[in-house]
Amino acid sequence: MNSKIMETNTVQGLDQEVLRYAVDLRSDTLTRPTPEMRQAMANAEVGDDVYGEDPTVNKLEKRAAEIFGKEAALFVPTGCMGNLISIKIWTHHGDEVICDVLGHVNLYELASMSAIAGCMPRPVQGVDGILNWKLIEAAIRPKIYYDSQTALVCLENSHNMAGGMLYTSAQIAKICEHAHTVKLKVHLDGARVFNASVALGESVAEICRKVDSVMFCLSKGLGAPVGSMIVGSQEFIDKGRVYRKMFGGGMRQAGVLAAAGLLALEKSPARLHIDHEHAQLLAKAAASIPGLRIDPSKVRTNILIFDCSQTGKTAVQFCDALAAHGVLAQDTALYSVRFVTHCDVDRAGIDRAITVLREVVAKTVSVGA
Repeated sequence: MNSKIMETNTVQGLDQEVLRYAVDLRSDTLTRPTPEMRQAMANAEVGDDVYGEDPTVNKLEKRAAEIFGKEAALFVPTGCMGNLISIKIWTHHGDEVICDVLGHVNLYELASMSAIAGCMPRPVQGVDGILNWKLIEAAIRPKIYYDSQTALVCLENSHNMAGGMLYTSAQIAKICEHAHTVKLKVHLDGARVFNASVALGESVAEICRKVDSVMFCLSKGLGAPVGSMIVGSQEFIDKGRVYRKMFGGGMRQAGVLAAAGLLALEKSPARLHIDHEHAQLLAKAAASIPGLRIDPSKVRTNILIFDCSQTGKTAVQFCDALAAHGVLAQDTALYSVRFVTHCDVDRAGIDRAITVLREVVAKTVSVGA
């Protein structure tokens, strides 16, 4: 998603008043805290979390562990830090991490697993972003002294750059069982695992039952303003607390953030199906517009990525054209445009986005003709 660096980004030049009323589908990270969250933040009981004395953070961590069926959890500032801490715990310098080639840990975390954890990604081409044991097994290094060694498998559910594609609990369990047999750990980048849970009709505990660790975000579809969680065994979390501090993530009176996170964790999953329905509406509309290409049957959660190459515009140009009409999207490749639905875009916003989408393509086609 870095092509905007090389071209003019209209979004940055838009008036703040325009941005305020835009239909913002760039990401579900753009969600704003609800009035209830703001009130909970204002009233939060706090203490020093580095000392383990913030009661609201402790409550959030305990509740997250309960929901995921794991021993313990740790509140971290970001999902990237949560993934990095997990990778650091399960690897040694020189090890390799098997992941999908389009995985977030491979593309969008600034090579932190190499720069900080000291290991290397071993990217594998998944099927629509989804790995299976056959693909993973082929990438495992032989046990020989002159090869770097495989230590960890990292899965992503739902898969961002694969348009929100999903692993079922059965698929994950099968990978974990094989991985554990050959003494590999499995970490789940579950930034949007609650979206996966709702789409699959499976609890997050069932989805994550066999994984050794999981990271999930409070600040995406769940709508909290800041924060992610890592969840696993008590030993894993004890080590995670050390690395969180080492990486600069030790926060003090973090209960003001955890209070919003608690509400997000308890209440937000119940409405995620609405975001999925909105994504389906957008996908079906895009599929019906000559010049855009997408398979709506592959849109399972709140992410859709469509191809705009037949419009004669690059993804950056197409996003800029949408932005000029108050609809914000994100380019993910030269001709790929991503929409992400979330709680701050209602049905009226979706309808407006569809109207603008049709108008922009129609104008592009008429100009080209």
